[in-house]
Amino acid sequence: MAGNSQRRGATRRTTKKATTAGTGGKNRRSLEGKGPTPKAEDRTYHPAHQRKVEAEKKAATSSGARSGPRGGKDAKARDRAGSQGTAQEFVAGRNAVLEALRAETPVETVFVSSRLESDDRTKEILEIAMGRGYDLREASRTDLDRLTDGSVHQGVALHVPPYEYKDVDDLLDLAAASGRPPLIVALDGVTDPRNVGATLRSAGAFGAHGVVVPERRAAGVTASVWKVSAGAAARVPVARVKNLVRALEDLKQAGCFVVGLDAGGDVEISGLPFANDPVVLVAGSEGKGLSRLVRSACDAIASIPISSQTESLNAATATGISLYEVARLRREAAEG
Repeated sequence: MAGNSQRRGATRRTTKKATTAGTGGKNRRSLEGKGPTPKAEDRTYHPAHQRKVEAEKKAATSSGARSGPRGGKDAKARDRAGSQGTAQEFVAGRNAVLEALRAETPVETVFVSSRLESDDRTKEILEIAMGRGYDLREASRTDLDRLTDGSVHQGVALHVPPYEYKDVDDLLDLAAASGRPPLIVALDGVTDPRNVGATLRSAGAFGAHGVVVPERRAAGVTASVWKVSAGAAARVPVARVKNLVRALEDLKQAGCFVVGLDAGGDVEISGLPFANDPVVLVAGSEGKGLSRLVRSACDAIASIPISSQTESLNAATATGISLYEVARLRREAAEG
């Protein structure tokens, strides 16, 4: 019926929102920022986090496999190496491992493949390792590949502490003890570890008293050097110097003649006038050769006659030939 105010919806209902008291700062925290967005690897739901977790597990497994029952000692050695800024090294390959053991190189652990093919070298390696009480462990070839960074290990590897470099004076003392005039090799900016390893091998073969390398922009004694040197790194001392030019000047003050090796030399290496005297042979880098300052510090520049079709020899080859010529000239002088 018209005018019936009792019908639903006939009248508009109005409501008035009641006033509320202030929060008094209770909700201030909800208005504050939540800080920077976390990195992807720190978000548990992100795939990057899963990759990080897997990498940490692998690292922990690798560390545990290397430390084992001697974890405390190995951990201290790793900490000591880390404080010196030098990583621990692995000597891989049967010849390199055997020569290192024969030279009584400090050894942390001896790793042997679970399916090692036996020969005279491996038998001697095992005899030395067990006779001296070294930590001898069996490892799969996959583990050895990982430990040696994929190098040709032939089923055996040594975990050794960082290489202990000598001083230049130590090389001179070694020469004095041998009763022969000093014969030292210096490498000027040689960055390829294979060249350093081959140089050590030649130095050991021809009776050099040591090798000098600079600290910066040059390769030191690494696992690759050990491998290429075929164990010579255990017999030929290496001195590492901050300034090669200054070291050469010190050697000259000690009575040594410094001879640089370069294609445009003043004399041929076969007629080197200083061969029977205390001599330092300096080989330059793979690309640039002798640096200007090192060249100026040399008493003579010697060259090796080669075919005109060949541009130059690398540092290791040039050093090996030069060491042979010096050894030959000294032998002829002794026999004459």
